[in-house]
Amino acid sequence: MVDALVGAPASATAIGAIAAALDASTVFLGDNRAFARQRSAVIAGTAELHERELIKLATLSAALAKGLRGRGIPEPDASLAAEAGIAVFRVAFALWVGKSERRSLSEIMRTSLGRLKVLAGGK
Repeated sequence: MVDALVGAPASATAIGAIAAALDASTVFLGDNRAFARQRSAVIAGTAELHERELIKLATLSAALAKGLRGRGIPEPDASLAAEAGIAVFRVAFALWVGKSERRSLSEIMRTSLGRLKVLAGGK
């Protein structure tokens, strides 16, 4: 995800670069929803694994913020955008592994990011 953020076009906004990172995550995770569901259930059922997952996401957020700062995005904007990206990732992933969900992870990520933009815009 960080490589995709860093490699986003120079003209990309902070959220545009985060969108590139989210797109890359869908490629990395692939279409193996059954495995992702199993993994998610195991993590949810084990406090230590859940804690480890949260630490990984916090570490990823810090790396994304660092990448944004490297693109010239100042604080606190870099950290806000990175945390927002992680929130979109978490919500989209949780929706994707839901039993009744049929949309692709990529579609859910784009929709979730769009919803965040609407909410942040106060519309």
